[in-house]
Amino acid sequence: MRVTIKKLLSSFAQSCAAMLFIASPAFADVQPFPKSFKTEKIAANGTNLFVRVGGQGPAVVLLHGYGETGDMWVPLAAALMAKHRVIVPDLRGMGLSDHPAGGYDKATQARDIAAILDSLKVDRFALVTHDIGNMVGFALATQQPNRITRFAILDAPVPGIGPWDEILKNPLLWHFRFGGPDMERLVAGRERIYLDRFWNEFSANPARFDEASRQHYAKLYALPGAMHSGFAQFAAFDQDAIDNRAWVAGGGKLTMPILAIGGEKSFGPTMATVMRFAGSNVTQGVVPDAGHWLMEEQPKATVNMIVPFLDGP
Repeated sequence: MRVTIKKLLSSFAQSCAAMLFIASPAFADVQPFPKSFKTEKIAANGTNLFVRVGGQGPAVVLLHGYGETGDMWVPLAAALMAKHRVIVPDLRGMGLSDHPAGGYDKATQARDIAAILDSLKVDRFALVTHDIGNMVGFALATQQPNRITRFAILDAPVPGIGPWDEILKNPLLWHFRFGGPDMERLVAGRERIYLDRFWNEFSANPARFDEASRQHYAKLYALPGAMHSGFAQFAAFDQDAIDNRAWVAGGGKLTMPILAIGGEKSFGPTMATVMRFAGSNVTQGVVPDAGHWLMEEQPKATVNMIVPFLDGP
């Protein structure tokens, strides 16, 4: 079964220290970052995040979502590095970042990203996000709006914003409530089976999420604590919705330019609909013949939509 949503509803070990200061992604199964990119773990807000940095110029921060890591951004990072300093973390509890017991509400994770940028001595930056990265990026934008020059947000809703309650009724999103010790036991050793469901059902064409990428991410999500942390990301959605609704109720509105991109076969124009509830300067973008996994399904079209926006006046 595939997602073909064109209206409101949509889908949606730490032991790798030896990999620090190399540019290729973990396990080297997928396209690597350009060789000039450096990696390190940065202490941030009580945890340690794995971060890739490369290029020169105005800073751009790329935030990934569930089912992937910062490695998803290789094509965009390569396109941006000539004119931008590109910063690509793995979120708290994901990829090669540490797996703390708590802190998976998006307000806390936004402070993680702010701490990384402070460590790197970055004041202002553009933001590009996907999936759960959208939620972290949105929280960061509400906390420190004056630091963000532009915000490109890709194919996932934001808790508590716009039609969130209607989106939750979509039966394809049962995984939002899937978690806990018994669920972790069910998926232990079966991480690939669980993740294949996301990659298949939320793609316009599952074959475009290639086998090398599937193996790569399945290994990362099989690291100790990774599935527990992933489930914790979803378990925090109720708190995220409370936080975001309180911000809106207090008169919150994002004023930086926002490019809201949806896959034609996934969130489509509804991405812009959602963001217009929270932003005053929103431009709509739809990537043709794409589901949720824009960087895997249509990387060239997605990059060609984002780069001119980031380089705009």
